[in-house]
Amino acid sequence: MEQSNTLQRLRKRLESKAGKAIADYNMIEDGDTVLVCISGGKDSYTLLSVLLALRERAPVDFRLIAMNLDQKQPGFPADVLPAYLATIGVDFRIVEQDTYSVVKSKIPEGKTTCSLCSRLRRGVIYRTAKELGANKIALGHHRDDIVHTLFLNLFFAGQLKAMPPKLVTDDGAHVVIRPLAYCSEKTIARFARGMAYPIIPCNLCGSQDNLQRQKIREMMADWDQRFPGRTEVVFSALQKIVPSHLADSALFDFKGLRPGKDLATMAGGDAVFDPPAQYGNWPSFAGLPLAVLP
Repeated sequence: MEQSNTLQRLRKRLESKAGKAIADYNMIEDGDTVLVCISGGKDSYTLLSVLLALRERAPVDFRLIAMNLDQKQPGFPADVLPAYLATIGVDFRIVEQDTYSVVKSKIPEGKTTCSLCSRLRRGVIYRTAKELGANKIALGHHRDDIVHTLFLNLFFAGQLKAMPPKLVTDDGAHVVIRPLAYCSEKTIARFARGMAYPIIPCNLCGSQDNLQRQKIREMMADWDQRFPGRTEVVFSALQKIVPSHLADSALFDFKGLRPGKDLATMAGGDAVFDPPAQYGNWPSFAGLPLAVLP
């Protein structure tokens, strides 16, 4: 398929950012078998495309297996993904599991289904990875998903916690990776449109209008419109944690702080204000004694 210059630039950007994330977090190593979860949405199609391209020129050898979970949702076009995956020549497995009926029977009408649906999907994915001998599981979450999860946990769970680019499953059997962690949803959406992927909508939860995640998406969209780059800045903050300037005594020894304590243990020091350049046109207080600071 002949691609436009714009589409080629988008592909190059996505592959570059995914390659950097993979390298930064050592997501894929020589000999890995990576189970790539394909939902039929723009993110997972893009993930598979990027990983296939990177495998061709990677300095390590690894295997990719695409996997789709057919949850038996009414009207789900079961032929779309097998036909697409066969066309591009990737190894794949279609797993049929009626999680739809389970979710509908357990969750009252009008309540959000994401939590239970996610747990059921996760169990099937982990079992399939074990059956296929995959030691890595690749998911299509991107930078915006990670930032949205941070605010979801902050506002609704009271935790300063996001979605890590790499984690070990609870049973210790697999490593979950998110190679699109540095990629923006906007870039992925433009690329997916250009590639004309056969998108399959999620009829189980995609149409619910009371999702907390959707409210966070709308909040961040408003911030980015009024102050461009907010999502990128928040993601950058997740990579620059200063435990001494938070309040978790499990991460920093607040009780042990004493006058004269080695300042090397104080990541961030005692500055009331960080360098003004970080915040734009803030007044400079450099050189003023602490007593006269506002």
